[in-house]
Amino acid sequence: MKIKITLIIASFFAAFQVQGQSDPIKRDTLKEVVITSTRIDLPFKENSRTINVISSEVIKNSAATTVADLLQQVAGVDIRKRGTAGSQADLYIRGGGFDQTLLLVDGIKMDDSQTGHHTLNAALPIEFIERIEIIKGPAARVFGQNAFTGAINIVTKKKLTSKASINIEAGSFGQFNSSVTFGEEYENTSFMAHVGSLTSDGYRTNSDYENKSYVLKGIFNKKKQPIEVLATFFDKKYGAENFYTTNPDWHEYEETQNSVIGVSTVFRTEKFKITPRVYWRRGQDIFLLKRDDPSFFRNLHITNKVGIETNASYTSNLGITGFGIDVSRVSISSNNLGKRDRTMANLFLEHRFKLANDKLDITPGVAVTYFSDFKFHAFPGVDIGYQFSENLKAYGNLGVTYRIPTYTDLYYNDPGTIGNENLEPEEAFAQEIGLKYNTGKFTSSVAIFNRDATNLIDFIRPNTTEPKYTATNIAEVNTQGFEVNADYRFNIKEYKQTLSIGYTFLEDDILEQNKDLSRYSLNTLKHHFTTRFSSRLFKNVSQNIIYKHAERTVGTSYNVWDASVIVDFNKFSFTVTANNIFDAEYIESGFVPMPPSNVLFGLRYSY
Repeated sequence: MKIKITLIIASFFAAFQVQGQSDPIKRDTLKEVVITSTRIDLPFKENSRTINVISSEVIKNSAATTVADLLQQVAGVDIRKRGTAGSQADLYIRGGGFDQTLLLVDGIKMDDSQTGHHTLNAALPIEFIERIEIIKGPAARVFGQNAFTGAINIVTKKKLTSKASINIEAGSFGQFNSSVTFGEEYENTSFMAHVGSLTSDGYRTNSDYENKSYVLKGIFNKKKQPIEVLATFFDKKYGAENFYTTNPDWHEYEETQNSVIGVSTVFRTEKFKITPRVYWRRGQDIFLLKRDDPSFFRNLHITNKVGIETNASYTSNLGITGFGIDVSRVSISSNNLGKRDRTMANLFLEHRFKLANDKLDITPGVAVTYFSDFKFHAFPGVDIGYQFSENLKAYGNLGVTYRIPTYTDLYYNDPGTIGNENLEPEEAFAQEIGLKYNTGKFTSSVAIFNRDATNLIDFIRPNTTEPKYTATNIAEVNTQGFEVNADYRFNIKEYKQTLSIGYTFLEDDILEQNKDLSRYSLNTLKHHFTTRFSSRLFKNVSQNIIYKHAERTVGTSYNVWDASVIVDFNKFSFTVTANNIFDAEYIESGFVPMPPSNVLFGLRYSY
């Protein structure tokens, strides 16, 4: 392990030296990105947190099919799939659990009160995405509960680069994907729409899927007070072979729906910015233990969340003050979990001080949250940064974060699982220090982090002869680690090339954990190394090579190579994407082996 770490650090500083010997790129788009997932909007380089941004250019050249594919290329983000593009995927940041990362779409919180397994069901099709902001570390004081280990904000496009695009893909395992994305700009109104389908026969028994996506975004009253409306509906149907059991004869099956309607606007003056928003999120989950015999065991859960929030910032001689309030009502109707409801209210306050000739920034803040079934909780924290030069910044942050149990944690019941309505919220105190360096041609960051968590929730059993697992607050867990990220941009002739490298090391110390007695024993990515080389050697041809190395706390390590080629010809783009090129055998989650080598061919027409 020491050798691995030494090689990573050596590579990092070698790249640091190489960049100084080349001519700078004229324009650094990353520096121009304003991070909008926080209450205080800040340019990327001024933020005092560990933030990764997946830009529209990276998305366009990635040949990825889903958001999960994109996130798997970021070190420290653990996407655990149960199959190819259409199946379920769980989201983790710097370890933790699948219920501990918050997903937002244009700032709308997509937390699911039933279970975190549905988090990525709300992710948008990539054709609609301008960028993805990944905030690592404790984010509860900014977003409230569920941002236990971090948060991801998907920012939608304001307008499309072309009026319409038609995409068709076909490949291994009977994969067939199709989509139409179109938009129109009018004098006082604009709109964008997307209709898509992902289907496959499956790469093994009972792994087929049929997924539909519908997205509509409109901006009205553009000349006076613009109002944005976002509406989404996602419908997934898929074979869930061994997702939750090891019985080879049951052939589980699942159907999920996720829909959102959000309306927002922004009021601006010279010193004030106020962003009110109302939204409604609905989720539906049908699970059959036997696909061909629904009467054997069937779960039906319907969740609703209705919320109203207002975020604001005020700029004065003392700095920028951010504040906001978020009130929501959550309910569930389930044949297993019962009929439940919860009222939540969040109050946020933070202030950014600039000192020492604007080189030092300090942002203390607090979030106070009321849960009707868990009462009041507070999430204090502080971010500190020091700008040594135009390109180099040191930063640190610390904060308290919470997560209240899901309804599955509290009330679920089946022959092998028992919920526990006496569970306490999970709690953690997290700290981080780091360095950022950005010249435009070379971007890098190094961060060391620590998280001390108590009352983490797991389903455990007293001994190996007991068939039932019970939700329990387990002992204290300490998570330590560090990560290194670097992007090097250079030209071959007039064509841009990008080499991206990321590495994360995690060490979990959990008291008295026995993986044989735990259903969700911590199985974090102890070593996670990712690299992507995006190149263009000819005017109309670009290619990507992606390498991922993962070594988990429990289980073996694996290496996965992916590649893609994009050929542009007038208004057409032809793509070839190869995944798991060397046919690695590995499991990311539970008992589900990942697909063998596969290929996907695509054709896109834009006008």
